[in-house]
Amino acid sequence: MATKLSITKLRKIFKHIITPKDVDYEKARTVVPGDINRRPAVIIKVTNANEVAQVISLAKETGLELAIRSGGHSMYSTTEGGIVLDLSLMKNIQIDTNTKTAWAESGLTASEYTTATLAHGLATGFGDTGSVGIGGITLGGGVGYLVRKHGLTIDNLLAAEIATADGNILQIDETNHADLFWAIRGGGGNFGVVTKFKFQLQDLTQAYGGILVLPATPDTIASFLREADSAPEALSTIANVMPAPPMPFLAEEHHGKIIIFAMMCYAGDATEGEKVMQPFRNIATPLADMLHPMSYAELFPLEEGEYHPIAAGRTMFLDYVDASVAETILSHLSKATGMMSVTQLRVLGGAMSRVPVDATAYAHRKSKIMANLAVLYEDINEKSKHEAWVDEFQNAIQQSDKGAYVNFINTVGEDELNAAYPASTLEKMRQVKAKYDPENLFKINQNIKP
Repeated sequence: MATKLSITKLRKIFKHIITPKDVDYEKARTVVPGDINRRPAVIIKVTNANEVAQVISLAKETGLELAIRSGGHSMYSTTEGGIVLDLSLMKNIQIDTNTKTAWAESGLTASEYTTATLAHGLATGFGDTGSVGIGGITLGGGVGYLVRKHGLTIDNLLAAEIATADGNILQIDETNHADLFWAIRGGGGNFGVVTKFKFQLQDLTQAYGGILVLPATPDTIASFLREADSAPEALSTIANVMPAPPMPFLAEEHHGKIIIFAMMCYAGDATEGEKVMQPFRNIATPLADMLHPMSYAELFPLEEGEYHPIAAGRTMFLDYVDASVAETILSHLSKATGMMSVTQLRVLGGAMSRVPVDATAYAHRKSKIMANLAVLYEDINEKSKHEAWVDEFQNAIQQSDKGAYVNFINTVGEDELNAAYPASTLEKMRQVKAKYDPENLFKINQNIKP
C-alpha cells in the first residue's frame, strides 16, 4: 500500500528539496522542450549514490511516478504530480591521465566534462550540444563530433555505477553484471539510475572545424554528403539544410533562402584538417566560411538558457542522399509554415560501424546517414498541422533502413520502440528489465516493459 508523501520528513532527509511552494520551483521544473509543462509534486536534488537509492525507495513507498533528470533536454526528465530525481548537483570528475580514463558523475553537462578533460589534451565524444547532460546522451548511445573516429559515447564507456529498482548500488562492466552493462549502452534509463560513468579518454590536443555555409541545391546537398562519406574518419559533419536565419555573418540577401549550414569537426592536426575541408569549399562558393584551427570545446558554444522551442520532429536513417532525395528535401522545406524548418543530415560509419551489432543495446551500427526532420513553431494550437507536415516529409524520403535513434525520438509508442530497437535486441532488453526492474519503476522513457 502506497504511503503519503511528507515534505516535512523529506526536508529532514534531503538537503535540496523543491516543491510548488518554493520560489525556485518554476525554474527547477522547466525542461528544454517548450511544449512540456508538467508540475511534479517534488524535485529532489541528490548529491550522492546513497541519496539516489533513497529517492528510488521513496518512489516505491509512495507509488508516485519517478522521473530522472540529468541535463533536462529530454521530454522524459519530468513528471506530472510525481517525483523528479535531479542529478544536476552531482558533478564530480576524476581524470587519470596515465590510463586516459575518467570517472564522471552523471550531473555533468557535455560542456563541463569536455572542458575538464581538454585541460589534459583528452576528450570523450558526446553529442553536439554543450548543455545536454552526459547521463541521458550516454544511455541512448551518443552520436556526436567524434563518432566516426572514436565511435559512439557508449563505445568509450568502460564501467558504470548504477542504483537499481531494489535500492542496490552496483558497479557494472563487461564482467560484473555484464547483462546490465550491455543494456545501459543504448537502452536509455530503463534499468536504473546511473550515478557515475567510467569513460575512455582519447587524445585530442587540437582540432579544425566550425561553420561552413553553402548554397543549398540538389547537387550541392548530394555533393556534401558524398564528400562527408569519403572523408577521413577524423572528420564528422552535421549538415543542416534550412532557411538562412538573419545571422550577422551571412549577407542579408541570403536571409530566408535555403542553405547548407554545416557544423564540421576534424579531430586532429589543423594543417591536415585544412586539406580535408578543401573539397567541401570546392562544392560551391561558400556563403560563410568560419572553419579554423580550434579547441574541440569551441564546438559547444554557450546557449541561451531561456530557449524553449516547440517542435514537430522525426528522426530516421537514410541509405543515401542523391540529387533526387535532396530535391525532395528542398521541396518539403519550402512548404513548411513554422518559424523555422530544418533537415539535419549526419553521415555515420567509421569506428561506430565496426562494433558488432549485438555488442550493445544500440544496434544501428550499419546505418549510413542519420536524418532529423523538424519544424519549430510558436502556437501550440497549430500542432496537428506541423505534425502532419513532418509525417508526410518522413514518408516521402523513407528508404530501406526503418530504424531510429532513441535519443531523438520525441513520441512514445510501440512503433517508435520497434524503430529504435530490432526485435532480438528488444527481447534481450526485456529479459534484463525483468531481472532488474520487474515492476517497471523506471518507465518515463522509451519504455521497455519487463
